[in-house]
Amino acid sequence: MAVEELQSIIKKCQILEEDDFKEEDFGLFQLAGQKCIEEGHIDQLLEITENEKNKVIIKTMGWNLVGPVVRCLLWNDKENDKTNYFLMLDLLVKLCNPKELLLGLLELIEEPSGKQISQVILLLLQPLQTVIQKLPNNKPYSVGLALSTLWNQLSLLPVPYSKEQIQVDDYGLCQCCKALIQFAKPFVEEAIENKENKENENKKLKDELLKFCFKSLKCPLLTVQFLEQSEAENDPLRCFATEIIGFLSAIGHPFPKIIFNHGRKKRIWNYLEFEEEENKQLADAVASLAYLVFVQGIKIDQLPMVLSPSYILQFTMGYTEVFLQRTEESVLSKGLELLESGLLRLEDNSLLYQYLEIRSFLTVPQSLVKVMTLCPIETLRKKGLAMLQLYINKLDSQGKYTLFRCLLNTSNHSGVEAFIIQNIKNQIDMSFKKTPNKWFTGPQLISLLDLVLFLPEGAETDLLQNSDRIMSSLNLLRYLIIKDNENDNQTGLWTELGKIENNFLKPLHTGLNMSKAHYEAEIKNSQENNQADPKSKNLCSVTVGREEIPNMPPEMQLKVLHSALFTFDLIESVLARVEELIEIKTKSTSEYKMLE
Repeated sequence: MAVEELQSIIKKCQILEEDDFKEEDFGLFQLAGQKCIEEGHIDQLLEITENEKNKVIIKTMGWNLVGPVVRCLLWNDKENDKTNYFLMLDLLVKLCNPKELLLGLLELIEEPSGKQISQVILLLLQPLQTVIQKLPNNKPYSVGLALSTLWNQLSLLPVPYSKEQIQVDDYGLCQCCKALIQFAKPFVEEAIENKENKENENKKLKDELLKFCFKSLKCPLLTVQFLEQSEAENDPLRCFATEIIGFLSAIGHPFPKIIFNHGRKKRIWNYLEFEEEENKQLADAVASLAYLVFVQGIKIDQLPMVLSPSYILQFTMGYTEVFLQRTEESVLSKGLELLESGLLRLEDNSLLYQYLEIRSFLTVPQSLVKVMTLCPIETLRKKGLAMLQLYINKLDSQGKYTLFRCLLNTSNHSGVEAFIIQNIKNQIDMSFKKTPNKWFTGPQLISLLDLVLFLPEGAETDLLQNSDRIMSSLNLLRYLIIKDNENDNQTGLWTELGKIENNFLKPLHTGLNMSKAHYEAEIKNSQENNQADPKSKNLCSVTVGREEIPNMPPEMQLKVLHSALFTFDLIESVLARVEELIEIKTKSTSEYKMLE
């Protein structure tokens, strides 16, 4: 029945000119053709399509049959039937109007979701490529539209993160990336042809390919976790990255030009639309490119050998900042790896303080502090700490001094401040043991100690919350008192001792007395409540570090309170030792002066 209906419509249309076809004819042809496909009359449909008499009809109306054919290919498991459906699809691609067919294929690519996305893309990439190559004009626009549609769909697929996920490729992303390279290659080759009559069209084609490359660098390559270098040949996503970088070079944008020009006032993009996208998309894409080159080593042999490590770091720091502003584990990890690769090229103490005038050289360590304190993944927190220490090691003395001041003013985290104070102590110790360093002795050091040896809110400072910082500050002060004699006064400590006592030691004494009294009262209150109702297991709240922690069993509450008291006792013991040392040192100095 369906075949007869289709033949009837075709007989009617055979006597008409192409311009005389009505909208009703298109609808009837599509409906009858779809019925033929659904009812399995694919053999008869192939005969009708191949008939030379129907050439004009198929050219004009046949694209409407692509959708039903594709759906049958996706859902029909019978291999014999599939062969005929593939033949039908090839015929339609060969005979139909390429402009109409292009739009039809792109609509089909946009339809699916989930695992069907890759199935449809892998099925239609070859027909889509053929159709675009048949277009008589405006090819750059069509290539751009196709690549944009394909990228939009691929960006919906989850990115595999482990070796097992890459091998299984459950959602087909790896297969699609491989196929997409084959799809784009002919257009890259066409774009670089030196035909005078196609110069303007080739430029537009390069622009479309450039946009596609940058989109690919952002997704999926920004979040991809590559396999180990030893397995690089078997990593489809690494192969995809290599091809994308190769495309960039082929169309006149080698990676050194991109990496070392991005962010400068002078634009390297002449294409207006790309300038508008730059701030939104380009930063992530170029950061991804920098990672692929400097960490993964892809095409790194194209890098000029004359570039100094500090010059390379100047640019990679900006890209590290881009990575560290994100929250995804894989992206943060890449940022830390990129920073490490840049720093390891430098000798210790060789990075000049002037580099800290570049914004990223101060924002990156601040971002590392956020990773160290806020990231929920322990391995990344530890890596962030290691990278901050490595960065400190590479700076010259003035650079270290400047960074310490910056982080003490901005970190707002007791543990980080304790880490910085320990580094200050290390620099002072090196100054004692080696050549005296003006940045960690005398007036410069005293200015730095003003940020260390004080309590932010005086005696009212929350000592428990600031315990790490306070302990490090006391240990530093103890070290200085032991190392630096009052007569020598290399550090300038003894000149400022009165100020230190007033701003730090005395308020700390008062604060300890207040804090211990508060927590002892809390313990007493908790014990009395337990004695009054020993069987009570009700949850209660306790205030620790000015924050109320609710729903805590009475036994746990007592443990927390006793732990706080232990911390105060520890601080108090170090404080007592510091004051004892001050007394011993000042007394011995006085006795020495009397003997003179």
